Amino acid sequence: MSDPKSGTLDTSLPEREDFIREIIKADLARGTVSGVVTRFPPEPNGYLHIGHAKAICLNFGIARQFAGRCNLRMDDTNPAKEEVEFVDSILADVRWLVAGWADDRLALKPPGAKPATRPAASGEDFHMLPVMDAGHERQKLEPFYASDYFDALHAYAVRLIQKGRAYVCDHTPEEVDRMRGAPGEPGEPSRWRNRPIAENLDLFARMRAGEYPDAARTLRARIDMASQNVWMRDPILYRIRHATHHQTGDAWCIYPMYDYAHGLSDYIEGVTHSICTLEFVPHRPLYDWLLEALDLPRPLPHQYEFARLNVTHTVMSKRKLLRLVREGLVRGWDDPRMPTISAMRRRGYPAAALRDFVERVGVARRENRVELALLEHCVREDLNRHALRRMAVLRPLKVVIENYPEGQVEYFEAANNPDDPAAGSRQVPFSREIWIEQEDFREVPPPKYFRLSPGVEVRLRTAYLIRCTGVTKDPATGEVTEVRATYDPETKSGNAPDGRKVKATIHWVSAAHAVAAEVRLYDTLFPQENPEDVPEGADFAAGLNAASLEVITDCRLERALGEVAAGTALQFERVGYFYPDPDSKPGAPVFNRTVTLKDAWARIEKRSQA
Repeated sequence: MSDPKSGTLDTSLPEREDFIREIIKADLARGTVSGVVTRFPPEPNGYLHIGHAKAICLNFGIARQFAGRCNLRMDDTNPAKEEVEFVDSILADVRWLVAGWADDRLALKPPGAKPATRPAASGEDFHMLPVMDAGHERQKLEPFYASDYFDALHAYAVRLIQKGRAYVCDHTPEEVDRMRGAPGEPGEPSRWRNRPIAENLDLFARMRAGEYPDAARTLRARIDMASQNVWMRDPILYRIRHATHHQTGDAWCIYPMYDYAHGLSDYIEGVTHSICTLEFVPHRPLYDWLLEALDLPRPLPHQYEFARLNVTHTVMSKRKLLRLVREGLVRGWDDPRMPTISAMRRRGYPAAALRDFVERVGVARRENRVELALLEHCVREDLNRHALRRMAVLRPLKVVIENYPEGQVEYFEAANNPDDPAAGSRQVPFSREIWIEQEDFREVPPPKYFRLSPGVEVRLRTAYLIRCTGVTKDPATGEVTEVRATYDPETKSGNAPDGRKVKATIHWVSAAHAVAAEVRLYDTLFPQENPEDVPEGADFAAGLNAASLEVITDCRLERALGEVAAGTALQFERVGYFYPDPDSKPGAPVFNRTVTLKDAWARIEKRSQA
C-alpha cells in the first residue's frame, strides 16, 4: 500500500502554475494537509470524452507533481443508467491516457474490498484503504465504487436522522422540485419536515426494506427552505428505485443522490482536494454541510472548481452523445468522429498529444470555447516526431513508364522518419507500372499547376524524374484511364546530373507490389462551431455533417503497409497522418485518417500575431 503523506513536491518535474496548484502549495506550507489525494469520479453512464481528459490530466497531474495519489472512482449511484461496459471503457481510457506519465499515481483497490470501520466519538467511521496500481501486476485491481460505500452511506444517513438533520418526505420528487422555488423567493416547506426522529428512522428502515414503490418517499436533508441557494433547500439525499445495480444486484432498493454520495465518498477515501467543474459551485455549500453535520473525526476534503473544457464543432453532453449512438447516427462510442477518448484512440490521437492540448488550454475559472484546430495541432506536432513515413495512393491513376524494362524491379531506400534517424529506413520497390494520385495529373493543367501533365517533367519521390508523353482514355467517356511516360535513368533518387530543376515532387506506389486497402477520411461531425447553439425547439442532430465520413475502398499502398502492427502511427506522405483500424483483416487493411497535414492552428496563430 502507498500513502501520499510520505511524498514531497517532485522538483524534477516542470513547474505547473494555476490557481488550484497555488491552493495546494499553500495547504502544504501551512500544514493543512500532509499529503495530496485527488480523485477522478466519473459516473459510468457513457464513455469518457475530451472534457473528461482535462479532468483526468488535472487530477493525475497534480498527484504527479505533488507526489500524491489519484483515486479512480465510479460514482455509480444510479442503476437505471449505468453499465459494466461503461466501467470497462472508463478504466481503459484512464490507463491509456496516464500510461508512462502518471500511472504510478493511479490508486485502485483489491476486487470486492469495502471500507474499513473504526470507532469514533460521533459514531462508526469508515475509511477505504487504496492500493497504488504501479508494481501490482500480480494482483488484478479495480476502481473504487461509490456502491462499495452503500452500507457506510446508509449508516451516515441514519446518523443524520438521529441528529435531526434529515427527514422522510412523502412528496414526489416532482413536487419537491416545484416546492424548492427559485432564487429570490423562499421555498415551500414539506408537510413532513417536522416528523419525529423515531418515525423518520422507522420509515427510512421500511424504505430500505422495500415496502414502498418508486418515488413514494424520499429522504431529505433539513437545512433552510429560505436559503438563497436553492440547492440548500432541503435537498433529496435518498430516493426509492427498484432496479438491479451492476455491482450490488438487488441488494438495495434505495439509492443515494450524487450530491450526497460525492463528498462522503471523498471523505471515505481520504481525498484532500476534490476538483470539480464550475457547474458544481452552487453544490459546494451542500458538500460542506453534509461533512460538517456528521462530526466526522478525520480531516475533511474540500471542493474546488475550474472551467470545463469546451471545444468547437463538438458536443460534450453525454446524453446527446448517447443519442447519437443509440439512433445509429454514428457507428458507436468509438466512432472516430466522436469526441470520446476511445474514439480519439481509435482514430490515432496519441495520449501525449491530448495531455499537451490540455496543458496548453490551462486551468481557469472562466469558461470559453477552445478551437478544435489547437487539438489537431497538438496531435500533428506529436505525430510529426514519431509517425513512420509511407507512400499511399488514395485515388489511384496508373502510369506506364514506357522506356523502363518490363519485369525489372529496383529498390530505393527511404527514411522511415526524416526527423528521427533512429527510426531507420526501408526498401521501396519500383517497377514499370506505378500508381499516382489522380489529382497529381491534369491533361489540361490549370494556371500554376506544376504536377504531371503532357510534356511536363516531375520528380517521383526517392526515385526518378519522369515526363508525360501521352494518355490512354476510355473511348466511351473520354476519361483518362492511364498515363504514358518516360523516365530519365540518369536521375536516380530524383537528382538530374545536368542540374535541371523540376517544380513538383509526387508520391507513387509500384503497381506490381501495391497493397489494396480501405481508407476512411474524417471531418468534423458538426460543421458549426457550437453544435448545441440551436434555436429553441430545434434538434441539434439535424446539424450533423453529411460529409463527416468518406470511405475509399480502392486505395493502393506501398508494400510495407501490408502488415502494420496495431497502434502504429503513420504519415502517408503528402496526404496526412493515418492509423490502422481494428476492422483490418489479413490482406485487407483499413486505415483511419488521424489528421491532415495542413495546420489550421498555425494559420490562426499567424493571423492573431499580424
